[in-house]
Amino acid sequence: MAPNDPVHLRGPVLVRRENGGERSTTDQRLLDKNQDTDWLHTDPWRVLRIQSEFVNGFGALAELPDAVSVFGSARTRPGDPVYEQAVELGKALTDAGYAVVTGGGPGQMEAANKGAWEANGQSVGLGIELPMEQGLNRWVDLGLHFRYFFVRKTMFVKYTQAFVCTPGGFGTLDEFFEAITLVQTDKITRFPIVLLGVDFWTPLVDWIRGTLVEHGMISAPDAELFLVTDSVTETVEYIRDAHQRAALTAEEREDLYGEEHRGVER
Repeated sequence: MAPNDPVHLRGPVLVRRENGGERSTTDQRLLDKNQDTDWLHTDPWRVLRIQSEFVNGFGALAELPDAVSVFGSARTRPGDPVYEQAVELGKALTDAGYAVVTGGGPGQMEAANKGAWEANGQSVGLGIELPMEQGLNRWVDLGLHFRYFFVRKTMFVKYTQAFVCTPGGFGTLDEFFEAITLVQTDKITRFPIVLLGVDFWTPLVDWIRGTLVEHGMISAPDAELFLVTDSVTETVEYIRDAHQRAALTAEEREDLYGEEHRGVER
């Protein structure tokens, strides 16, 4: 005998032999005003917000030309030598054909964006939601604001081809160590990293090249995956040269540099 149990349809799903069933349709529940807003704070809803941030970021940055990320303190101000050097850096990167991407905030980020803007380059800011709201600085001509740090970090790595770390705090250190870890583990290629400011960065570099290497925590070549310099000109040349070498075929690299440079150089 054919079953006579009630049938309930939930979109494409047929459910038989279920007591009660739904007393309303999905459309009705969607369009009804729901006073319970707990769903705004559930993980499934967060997944959709995370997805939307990726979609917005990919859409906004997909056609960005070759770009360099500049990191540094949010606490410096115009007139500070470190700030003025970041302005110079933004101009030099623009003149070399790169877009300049920063965290969009004040200080060193503002300075690099300002340099790119004044040189008629593309000035990009990727902001982040913080307890003390910063907003995007006025020198940004393409800006996005993110809720989630890990989405924002993905945009920096996916859409820029080099990192320059000017003097900064925990956030700058976080970006530096994440980038160098990705390079060390071959997660990214063609990715030069520069620490701009010899006096500021030397204690950290001494610890990396001394303590970490001496204790076997990293290999000696790992301590050479970045450049430390005071020169904006050297910074830009280092980035440009690394990208030019990476664009060569294996045979071209061997002809120019010898067999030891047959692999992709960073």
